Amino acid sequence: MPAPRSANDRIQVGVIGPGSRGKEVLRQMLHVPGVEVVGVADIYEPRFAQADSVAGHPVFHTIDYRELIARPDVDAFLIATPLSLHREHLEAVLASGKPVYSEKAMGFTVSDCQSIYNAARHSRSILQIGHQYRYAPWILASMDRIRKGEIGEPTHVYAYWHRNNNWRRPVPKDDPGGKLEHLINWRLYRETSGGLVTELGVHHIDIANWIFGGQPTHVLGTNSIVRYRDGRTVGDNTQCTFLYDGGKRMVFSSLTDNAKLGNEFWVYGTEGSVQFTIEDAVFYYEKKKTPPKEANATVVEHGVETGASYSTGNEMPYRGPGDKVQVTYVDPTLACAAAFFAAVRGGAKPVANAEVGYRAAIACAVAHDALFTEEKTVIPALPVA
Repeated sequence: MPAPRSANDRIQVGVIGPGSRGKEVLRQMLHVPGVEVVGVADIYEPRFAQADSVAGHPVFHTIDYRELIARPDVDAFLIATPLSLHREHLEAVLASGKPVYSEKAMGFTVSDCQSIYNAARHSRSILQIGHQYRYAPWILASMDRIRKGEIGEPTHVYAYWHRNNNWRRPVPKDDPGGKLEHLINWRLYRETSGGLVTELGVHHIDIANWIFGGQPTHVLGTNSIVRYRDGRTVGDNTQCTFLYDGGKRMVFSSLTDNAKLGNEFWVYGTEGSVQFTIEDAVFYYEKKKTPPKEANATVVEHGVETGASYSTGNEMPYRGPGDKVQVTYVDPTLACAAAFFAAVRGGAKPVANAEVGYRAAIACAVAHDALFTEEKTVIPALPVA
C-alpha cells in the first residue's frame, strides 16, 4: 500500500478517458484541495483541448494510456472510458499499484467483473468505484433511519429513470465508415454498452444492494426500441425485476420518451416508504389500520351512498408533504471524489470498493443479456479465493 500522505500533499491525477463524464468527475476532483491533473489519455484527440480547459492549463496528452500509467509524476488515476474498456484499463492501473477511481459500472461482462474483482483483491492499489450516491448526504441520513427501523422492514424497491430525449450525442458530419458514431455514441450499441439498465440503473441497483444487504440472485426483464429507430442496438426503454433473498424485489424502469417520473428511487417497507431523488429524500408512513367494515355496510363518498367494499378512502395515494430529510446539499460526485483522495492520503478505505462495484456491475452484466432473452437468469455471487 502506498505510504500515507499528509492532508497538504499534492495529488497529481492522470485521466484515462476525459469524455463527458470524465470531464465532470475531473471538475469535481479539482475542487478537492491539493488535487491537480497532470495528464490525460484518449484515442479521440479533440478531448485533449477540452481536458486542458477543465484543468486551466495544458497537460500531458497521449493516445496510448500505457504512456500515462508509466509516468512517475502521476499519483492516482481516474478511469472514465466506455464500459467495454474498463477491464483493460482498470487491470493495467491495478497492476501498477497506484490508486484508481473508476467510473461505474465496474465491468461490462460477467467475466470482466470477475476478473477485475480478482485483480483488485491481489493488488496493493486503492480502488474506488464511482457510485457517488453512496456518499450523498440525504441518502446517508436516510439509510441511517432505515437501518433504525423507521419504515419497518424494507421489502421492495421501485426505481425509475425516465427521460424525454434520444440519448444520442452529436457526431461530426465528416465521419467516414461511422467510426466516430460508434466512438461517441458507444452507449447505443450492444457490443459496447449495457444499455439503460447499466448506464442508468447501476445507481439504483447499488442502492438496492445496500438496503437489502446483498446482491440480487436472479433477474428477468425486457427491452425494445419503440421510438428511436436510428440504428441503435440497445433498447430505448427497459423494464427489469431483480430478485433478492427472502422474496424481496427491485423493479427498474427506464424510458426515453416520457420524463414524468424523472429519476426516482422508492423504498417500500412494512411501516413506511422513502423517496430518493438526485437532490433529496422524503419519508412517508403507512396509514393506521382500521377494522374492516361489515360486508353489507354502506358509506357515503362524494355525496353518494355506496357499499363499503367500493370505498376509495383507503386506496387513494397520499398526497401530503411527507417528512423531508434535512441535510446540507453536497454534490455527490464531489463527495465521492473527496472520499477517494482522503483514502489516498491515508484515511478510511473506500466505501464503494471492489465488492460494492462487483455486486452492482454483475447484476447489470447479466441483465444486459437477460433483457434480450426475456428469461429468468442467475446472477453469479462474488468469486471465492
